[in-house]
Amino acid sequence: MSHFFSNLFWFFRGVQVYALVGKSGTGKSFRARLVMEKYGISLLIDDGLLIEDQRIVAGKSAKREEAYMAAVRTALFTERSHRRTVRHAVEKSKFKKILVLGTSDRMILKICSALKLPEPKRIIRIEEIATAEEIRTAITHRTTSGRHVIPVPSIEVRRNYPKIMGDSIRVIWKRGMGLVQRDKAYEKTVVRPSFSSKGTVTISEAALTQMIMHCVAEKTPGLNVSRVSISTDHRGYRIDVHLRVPYRLELKGSIYGLQQYVVDHVERFTGIIIDALNIIIDNVTDTH
Repeated sequence: MSHFFSNLFWFFRGVQVYALVGKSGTGKSFRARLVMEKYGISLLIDDGLLIEDQRIVAGKSAKREEAYMAAVRTALFTERSHRRTVRHAVEKSKFKKILVLGTSDRMILKICSALKLPEPKRIIRIEEIATAEEIRTAITHRTTSGRHVIPVPSIEVRRNYPKIMGDSIRVIWKRGMGLVQRDKAYEKTVVRPSFSSKGTVTISEAALTQMIMHCVAEKTPGLNVSRVSISTDHRGYRIDVHLRVPYRLELKGSIYGLQQYVVDHVERFTGIIIDALNIIIDNVTDTH
């Protein structure tokens, strides 16, 4: 089913997609149930899992992966069998609203594309539902303890993933005003994935630059990379690739093809999210 027909399918079913975006460790999973309660959302996509009514319906947890990059790929549903299983479960479920969690808008769009879901109707920032102090506390807790939250009861995580050991916490908040209040309680599981227990995994700008240069050489051998500029923000990596181009090289198709080639290969092999990759032609060289 093409993405166009998928969008028609979800449109006629009246399905709406919501997204919760925040950097890693800011408390998205912890607050997911609060967002779902507020907007009447029944399904949740979080770190490779499809969750309904605090129960894991399909998928595999990125927190179970032993390597950080493998965890990123799981969260993005890059493995075909994983993607198809979750997509099939979503299509079978009778729901009207689904919440997708991600670290950036681009990650959300990649997940929606992988699962053939429509683009989000509403993107909620973690800063809208948590104070700056709460976010700082969550980041500090993640940094010092390496613990993550899966928004399902502890017994459910152990049933699906017996190797994940974690502590159970109970979250309670009050709804309503004045004399009428309703207490809502949700159990969540705090786990420490294998990839967070042995330090961090990073990729240097030099290594990323080398990878980009290899991609350019593979895709368009006639081009030369003069320099690469790399910056990051909450949306992901922004990369400027400066090129020297031979005078008679046909640019119209090859440059756009190169741009997509570099993005696809770097994201697939490293797991990083590229928000923008700009190709800049610095000069045109005479081959004679």
